Amino acid sequence: MTVQAAPAPTVLAETPSWWERANKATLAMAGVTVVLFAGFGIASDNFLTFDNLSNLATQVAITLIVAVAMTFVITTGQIDLSVGSTLAFVATGTAEMLKAGWDSSLVIIAALLAGLFWGAVNGWLSAYQKIPPFIVTLATMSVIRGLAQLWTQGFSVPIDKRLYVAKIGEAKFLGFSALAWIALGTVVIGAVLLSKMRFGRYVNGIGAQEESVRRAGVNTDRIKMITLMLAGLAAGVAGLLTAARLGSGSANSGQGFELTVIAAVVLGGTNLFGGRGTMVGTVIGAVITGVIANGLTLLGVSPFLTPIVTGLVLLAAIWINLRGRAIADLVAHLTGRS
Repeated sequence: MTVQAAPAPTVLAETPSWWERANKATLAMAGVTVVLFAGFGIASDNFLTFDNLSNLATQVAITLIVAVAMTFVITTGQIDLSVGSTLAFVATGTAEMLKAGWDSSLVIIAALLAGLFWGAVNGWLSAYQKIPPFIVTLATMSVIRGLAQLWTQGFSVPIDKRLYVAKIGEAKFLGFSALAWIALGTVVIGAVLLSKMRFGRYVNGIGAQEESVRRAGVNTDRIKMITLMLAGLAAGVAGLLTAARLGSGSANSGQGFELTVIAAVVLGGTNLFGGRGTMVGTVIGAVITGVIANGLTLLGVSPFLTPIVTGLVLLAAIWINLRGRAIADLVAHLTGRS
């Protein structure tokens, strides 16, 4: 007589809770954002006014545009230190071309292509020539800004306010500047690419397990090059908008800009070593950097203090980024979550 073993009981995997799936670093920075808004709102009567919030959106816009692209770069485990120099190069190029009598439409196209070109240079050298992106972009950071300074001899080049490019910097819709709306559109596109498209899955996969993604048939070098090209393109847009907003192009524009952008991305919870990117977190990070600068200005604090405060906040964010799991476990323990 054959005795059949009883079938093993079916064990259903428990669906992870919202808390377990959440990016703890992003949640922490969201809390910091609320505290900053409340603190500056209490300290300054003008901080929470519509005019100042509209001004804050404009100030954050340029950083946010490049930070969206930088999110893809950092998520793949790379870095781009040349975005500030690319911004300056495109800003000076925009002013010089307009001064030479180029049509605004051609200038816009040329500016975007210039940013894309420098991104392609970074991408080809790092992805296909296997030079670490930190080294590549550190070198091009110096080369690109040097070319901009050589081009203008260090002088600022004014832009005629009657030209279409200059009007972009002054245009408003529903009380917010065109720059703020362009930044919002960039965030939406970036969020769709990162979370809904195959490209975003490749970006996250390369940062987490590049060899596994490569063995699955994905051209990882091409993906990594594309992310750096996106960063260059975004820096080109930022350079064009900077020239439009200021009404001039200067080779000294964007000094330290790359650090602000990287701070925004890391503050929001994107893993500095790749494998986890969050577009919502990038928006939060960019807002934090903008709020700190705006709030301290309204309080009459020395502008030289702003980079010090931003640097300290960045250090704290990196610490949270690296210790996020331990902090989450502690919070879960204290709140009784298993």
